[in-house]
Amino acid sequence: MADLTALALICSLTPSPAPSSSELMARHVLDELAGHGVGTASLRVVDYNVLPGVQVDMGDGDAWPGIRERILAADILVLATPIWMGHPSSITQRVIERLDADLAETDDAGRPIMYGKVAIVAVVGNEDGAHKTVADTQQALNDVGFTIPAQGATYWVGEAMQTVDYKDLDSVPEKVASTTAGAARNAAHLARSLNQAPYPAG
Repeated sequence: MADLTALALICSLTPSPAPSSSELMARHVLDELAGHGVGTASLRVVDYNVLPGVQVDMGDGDAWPGIRERILAADILVLATPIWMGHPSSITQRVIERLDADLAETDDAGRPIMYGKVAIVAVVGNEDGAHKTVADTQQALNDVGFTIPAQGATYWVGEAMQTVDYKDLDSVPEKVASTTAGAARNAAHLARSLNQAPYPAG
């Protein structure tokens, strides 16, 4: 039985079941986490009717409350995004905006409700922007209360203005694979540490 769980939110613009580089990258992260005793699950956000807004529940038809419950049940969040026009995908931005509501939500000890949860970011793209995308998403996740591990991101960026995607590669480049493995290893270690020694209440 896994003592930790991880949920990957895949923020591809491509609905299932079409192939997605972001989903493949997320799967590689989750496979590494599984090697550290972490139970894993994932979902492609575009397959759900996540309404725009900054409330926990935006009303009739909003799929976010169900996704949020899965985030709350997990120890580790993996946020996987493609780069579009040098930025995280619009789906990623919507996820961040919906997480904003949890700035005002607290646990039984009065701590922000995402305290004690670890978040890592996985990025794919065919243009520059990986570091900016990681910086933007990690800052937002940290603001909400997630803890970011050391070197808690992985990415692959293909040659600019070309057509080869991450999912088209015959094999994962060694440096990408080792970065993915390191991010997963550190995330699992940090999540266990926070489970054993939670942040103090104010």
